[in-house]
Amino acid sequence: MKFYLISDNIDTLTAMRLVGIEGEVVHERHEFLSLLEEKKKQKDIAVILVTTKLIELAPDVISEIKLKQPEPLITEIPDRHGHSKIGEAIDGYVSEAIGVKL
Repeated sequence: MKFYLISDNIDTLTAMRLVGIEGEVVHERHEFLSLLEEKKKQKDIAVILVTTKLIELAPDVISEIKLKQPEPLITEIPDRHGHSKIGEAIDGYVSEAIGVKL
């Protein structure tokens, strides 16, 4: 099983290639969704890494996939600028699930 990256910039792709993770760069919503559908069907891909900017292009689709499909795991990663609020989102999900503000 392997990882695959779908990124919105070449720098993230280059960094991931240095550790052996292949991927592609896309910029438009339709390109992203088309590539995501293609890669979801490949049985050898266990984890699809997606940069935050691309997740923001189709949050409804990503949420639906995460809820309904156990494989592959789709994981959001920040790009090289690191302006993502992933930690805050996780805190919000946990707080909502258990009813306690973190």
